Amino acid sequence: MGATSHQAGAAGRALTADRPSSLRNVVLVGHSGSGKTTLVEALALTAGAVNRAGRVEDGATVSDYDEIEHRRQRSVQLSLVPVEWGGIKINILDTPGYADFVGELRAGLRAADAALFVVSASDGIDGATRMVWDECEAVGMPRAIVVTHLEAARSDYTQMTTVCGEIFGADDPDAVIPLYLPLHGPAGPDGHAPVTGLLGLLSQRVYEYASGERVERDPDPAELSLITDARARLIEGIIAESEDEGLMDRYLGGEEIDLKTLVDDLERAVARGTFHPVLMAAPAVDGARQGLGTVELLELVTGGFPTPLERAAVTVTRPDGSARPAVTCDPDGSLVAEVVKTSSDPYVGRVSLVRVFSGTLKAEDTVHVSGHGLADRGHEDHDVDERVGSLSSPFGKQQRVLTRCIAGDLACVAKLTRAETGDTLSAKDDPLLMEPWTMPDPLLPLAIEAHSKADEDKLSQGLARLVAEDPTMRLEQNPHTHQVVLWCLGEAHQDVALERLRTRYGVQVDPVPHKVSLRETFGAKAAGRGRHVKQSGGHGQFAICEIEVEPLPPGSGIEFVDKVVGGAVPRQFIPSVEKGVRAQAARGVAAGYPLVDVRVTLRDGKAHSVDSSDAAFQTAGALALREAAAEARIDLLEPVAELAVLVPDEYVGPVMSDLAGRRGRVVGTDQAGPGRTRVRAEIPEIEIGRYAVELRSVSHGTGRFARAYARHEPMPPQIAEKVREQNGKGS
Repeated sequence: MGATSHQAGAAGRALTADRPSSLRNVVLVGHSGSGKTTLVEALALTAGAVNRAGRVEDGATVSDYDEIEHRRQRSVQLSLVPVEWGGIKINILDTPGYADFVGELRAGLRAADAALFVVSASDGIDGATRMVWDECEAVGMPRAIVVTHLEAARSDYTQMTTVCGEIFGADDPDAVIPLYLPLHGPAGPDGHAPVTGLLGLLSQRVYEYASGERVERDPDPAELSLITDARARLIEGIIAESEDEGLMDRYLGGEEIDLKTLVDDLERAVARGTFHPVLMAAPAVDGARQGLGTVELLELVTGGFPTPLERAAVTVTRPDGSARPAVTCDPDGSLVAEVVKTSSDPYVGRVSLVRVFSGTLKAEDTVHVSGHGLADRGHEDHDVDERVGSLSSPFGKQQRVLTRCIAGDLACVAKLTRAETGDTLSAKDDPLLMEPWTMPDPLLPLAIEAHSKADEDKLSQGLARLVAEDPTMRLEQNPHTHQVVLWCLGEAHQDVALERLRTRYGVQVDPVPHKVSLRETFGAKAAGRGRHVKQSGGHGQFAICEIEVEPLPPGSGIEFVDKVVGGAVPRQFIPSVEKGVRAQAARGVAAGYPLVDVRVTLRDGKAHSVDSSDAAFQTAGALALREAAAEARIDLLEPVAELAVLVPDEYVGPVMSDLAGRRGRVVGTDQAGPGRTRVRAEIPEIEIGRYAVELRSVSHGTGRFARAYARHEPMPPQIAEKVREQNGKGS
């Protein structure tokens, strides 16, 4: 934005900051393939953090250092790349663009103070990126936009800036305006003229990158004429955001506003989150030192994005929930840091990426680790004291040693064996707890079994470590289906989970079909007689009981009634009959699912003075229930979920049609903000096992849903028959 000051970061040492004002934390947001990781490489190269080939010294890329990512050619996790520009340390947080790893994006948003939205000039802006923009807008996070893929034959920067204004500036189009126009070189054989430089709208200077280094010059008359209208619109947009209420009158009165005033007002508006400049960037080519637009982007980040000091005070409580004053970004204040990412290193063990919000974290300190609020996802609440291992700053596969990490900065912490993503680190004599950030609810089930006995022995520990790394994953030990279930965000999330179990923790598992918790009930009244009489010499077994079974309203469970008269079944054996009935009900009477919502009445029976026993009457009770079931119609009950689907208005029709095709009943719709509708429905759970994937297709990635168990209902006969056949038990 202003004059360039090129300062190379040190390639061989960890970048440190001695005060929060010399820090910037920025998260890159954009769909998969928009060019975020390539942009990080370009920024690091321009800032002098990598060699001229754009690689760190061991040959790995700057941000992608996970082997799974290299095999999949897709970022699946949050990564941190620190660079330095103009004496400012910039922590660049590169996030996955694929929807299955939105938890990593949420972590990046939590750790950053500003967001850089990366959009492709050839692919446009997807619905998921629009939703993240709305989330950032709701909390006032400063944002800027950078357009990539300018080298694509069909790319059009001018058209893309118009689209950005329409989508991101829907409420205020004058708040989303480009700072530069492209300077095109000669057209190639395909007719596409590559972008070789930038025309600065405020500075009215030309910045050429054709040589691989930024070269600044005055515009010629033709170039100057290109920027007149765009410059006027930009200046009006900046002045509209100015805190100087008289500036607009001076401008409209014909006064030339000096460049410093405009730049200062622009930077303040960007930092406040009320003005969102559009820039462009492209990676360096043919071994060049600087990529197109990277210098301008670094200048915007250091000059326009807020420092950690400008972040709102962080709300904290004590671990017991009692109130505690909010903490500010003060290196000398009480220690409050948060684990935003957890990973495992084969050599140093667990590594925690930490954002320090207050105080100073030092190597070898003992800190209090507090984790609360994620018990429903397999993360037990915990409060422990742990000694911090080494502190380091990541750089590809390397970790560069730090001695401390001040408020506002990020660092990797080794050997916090109990710390999980979302945990709070604080002083051991002043334990504090930050409220967990909002995590997406994992709604795609993956049922697994250990591949072998050796894997079974390691499975529990491997799963515990897996969910400790990823709070968007939920581990369930289903007591009804007896399955181990990993709830994930999508199919790619599932694949990565299985691969990490195998490669990191040495556990091979096999996916198996996920079961829903079906139930059985009697469709009509029936009677049964249980006779258990055996004589094999010596002590025999004798028990006879007669029962009547009748259906009850949903939710009634199992009701046992004793109506024996005359002592036909001795009093001491009545509980035995009930125990046998309930045990058989738990095992099921037709398709192997628990029996519910019936009243079992004990009417009569017989006993023997010597051979009757508790065990004999338990067996007789179970036999009686099975005989009654053989004479009655047994209905299968399926769980029904309450579904709330949130989609843009244009997808309400397709979503409702899709739900109807799944035996769903729409019970209502309501507005959920501008242009968004919440569709409420009741639907059998057996129909939504893969809804997390299928809704994404129906809504083009813009839909979300929540589910909650409602009740069990009778399953349609034709579907129930298929279930029985699958279980090998016909009607």
